[in-house]
Amino acid sequence: MAQYFEIHPENPQLRLIHRAVDIIRKGGVIVYPTDSSYAIACHIDDKQALDRVRRIRQLDDKHNFTLVCKDLTQVSNFTKIGNDAYRLIKALTPGAFTFILDATREVPRRLQHPRKKTIGIRIPDHPVTQLLVQELGEPLLSSTLILPGDSEALTDPYEIRDRLEHELDLVIDAGVIASEQTTIIECSGNGCEIVRQGKGLAPMLD
Repeated sequence: MAQYFEIHPENPQLRLIHRAVDIIRKGGVIVYPTDSSYAIACHIDDKQALDRVRRIRQLDDKHNFTLVCKDLTQVSNFTKIGNDAYRLIKALTPGAFTFILDATREVPRRLQHPRKKTIGIRIPDHPVTQLLVQELGEPLLSSTLILPGDSEALTDPYEIRDRLEHELDLVIDAGVIASEQTTIIECSGNGCEIVRQGKGLAPMLD
C-alpha cells in the first residue's frame, strides 16, 4: 500500500521530503511532480526498483529513462558535455527540457541507449523535484507516468493513488498537473538540435 504525502508545490515541507528520500534509498518506487507532468522514479542503482518501474509501465529494455538532476555539476558527472551543450543547458534550465547526451561510465549500462550509449537528462523547474534531488544527493532515475493503454501522463494524484496504490511505495500529491511533453534536445558532436518540440521553448535553436 503506497504512502501518500500532500506536499506544497511552492513551499515543500522538508520533513516530508526527507521521508520521501528515505523511501527512495530503501528501494522504493515513487510518483512525484515535475514541471511538465507526474513521473515515476526510483534510485539510480537499484535494479529491483527499476524492474518494478518497467513492470508498472510495461516497458521493454529499449525504453529511454531519464536522470533527473539537481544542477549542471551533477549533469557533468554522468554525461560527456561539450562547451556548446553546457552553455545551452545552463541557459534553458531549470525548465521543461530533456537533453540527450553521451553517457559516462557512471551511468549503468542498463540505463543507456543500447546502441548510442546516451542518456536523457532533466533539471525540472518544480520546487518539490528540486528539493527532492537536492536532499537525495544524486539523480533520480525517472520516466513519465504514462500507464499501459494511456496516451498521456496521469494528471490527478488521487487517480494515481486509486490506480497504483498497490504497485507504488509513495505518491507525492502536489496538486493536479496538466500533462505536457518536454522539449527533447539532442546534443552530439555536431551540435544541439530539437528532436521533439514540447513545452520548453529554445528560440536560439529555431
